[in-house]
Amino acid sequence: MRAPGGTESEKQLPQFNRAIDRIETHMTLLKRCSAFFVAALLLSVLGCASTSTQESTGEYLDDTAITTRVKTAIFNEPTLKVLQINVETYKNVVQLSGFVNSPTDMNKAVAIARSVRGVASVKNDLRLR
Repeated sequence: MRAPGGTESEKQLPQFNRAIDRIETHMTLLKRCSAFFVAALLLSVLGCASTSTQESTGEYLDDTAITTRVKTAIFNEPTLKVLQINVETYKNVVQLSGFVNSPTDMNKAVAIARSVRGVASVKNDLRLR
């Protein structure tokens, strides 16, 4: 005949089941957090990637540096009026627009832009005054 209250192992069974339930709950939570972290990481990486119509963060910073170098080079040329020449860069292609006083100034501005490190090509939209 058994003792009233059951054996020692039968008394520990509910505690064991509760411990298993807690472990399963923690594992489920860990899996969900891991999935969320991986999804967030994937979205952040894809958000920085470039497409045919959008630059990546690195490309944007490169283009900004190229634009600054071209503007500085044009500014350092005393015959060109930097305030009348607009410089934009997209994927290493520099676009010059605005007004110049002569064809010589136009050619000089294009040559200066082409000589800047990192410029792939120059699109000339300058107009004569």
